Amino acid sequence: MAKAYMVTTYRSIKNPEALAAYAKLAGPAMEAVGAKYLVRGMPSKVYEHGMNQRTVVVEFESLAKVYEAYNSPAYQAALKALGKDSVERDMRVVEGL
Repeated sequence: MAKAYMVTTYRSIKNPEALAAYAKLAGPAMEAVGAKYLVRGMPSKVYEHGMNQRTVVVEFESLAKVYEAYNSPAYQAALKALGKDSVERDMRVVEGL
């Protein structure tokens, strides 16, 4: 079974305090289903049309585990802490090779 990855790039962070509250809850929610954080931070360099903003890559054992984590009550509580307008981000789920 192929691993799956959640890739999140931030376009803007309007409320750093809300993002910090989200991160405190989101990490444990993801790790509860076996997720492993591979990347969490600012890019060291951007190319082409890349944005110099926060990037997060999380590895899961399967697509099913990504969906389980995202839909879990713990992660939904993290999203509630983040709020609607605190960040603008692009979140994608991709299956590994």
